[in-house]
Amino acid sequence: MSVNLIHGDCSEVLTTISSSIVDLVVTSPPYDSLRNYNNSNDFTFDKFKTIAEELKRVLKNGSVIVWIVNDQTINGSESGSSFRQVLHFKEIGFNLHDTMIWHKIPKPLTHNRYEQHFEYMFVLSKGKPKTFNPIFDKPNKRAGETVHGTIRNTDGSTTPMSGNKKKIIKENGMRGNIWTIFNPGKKGTLHPATFPLELARDHVISWSNKDDLVLDPFMGSGTTGVACLDLQRKFLGIEKDEEYFEIAKQRINENKQNLFFLTP
Repeated sequence: MSVNLIHGDCSEVLTTISSSIVDLVVTSPPYDSLRNYNNSNDFTFDKFKTIAEELKRVLKNGSVIVWIVNDQTINGSESGSSFRQVLHFKEIGFNLHDTMIWHKIPKPLTHNRYEQHFEYMFVLSKGKPKTFNPIFDKPNKRAGETVHGTIRNTDGSTTPMSGNKKKIIKENGMRGNIWTIFNPGKKGTLHPATFPLELARDHVISWSNKDDLVLDPFMGSGTTGVACLDLQRKFLGIEKDEEYFEIAKQRINENKQNLFFLTP
């Protein structure tokens, strides 16, 4: 399976990538100033706009971006950067296909608001999404029961569908758009903002198929790349911090030998 890892700034590296070759982007960009990435956090809004335009160019029609973000609280007010970013994506032609929530379990904090238990997972599409492989893992309380198909009338009553079709309720239904996944933090990766492998895997499953090309322009410790190897997707990862690039390379190399590494 093809894996290309590029050490460099994605705002520059993306300009060297051919147009319309990427099937899916799964990434978590720097959150305001919530993390100091070895003193290299220069992710301004102007830089974001440049990256957003390049992502649109390299994506195929029908492809999806999963943009996992959160906001910094400054002087008692959330920054709103995540909303500003997603609205800009819409302004340049992306569809906001879904606003998903990653429900996590953080360490308790002491402040004058409820604990922050989630991050946004904005699903943006370039046109109509060409791929959706829903995950069915929500237990059905009525599993095994036989029900009859009905049509809801305008007065609120129901009538049987033509043919009086019967349906057996399956054991599991389709998952909703709030995903409860434990956050491992940086344990074992030496990166300050690692997201769970399960989170990356489930998005790669949902929005891509085998042999598709998945891009992570803010690769960090390489979690999306590890997920792609497991799921037989091609992977392109970009990371400008040399220390984190080496961590990602080591993690991915442990999962697959004979990788083809690219360095500008």
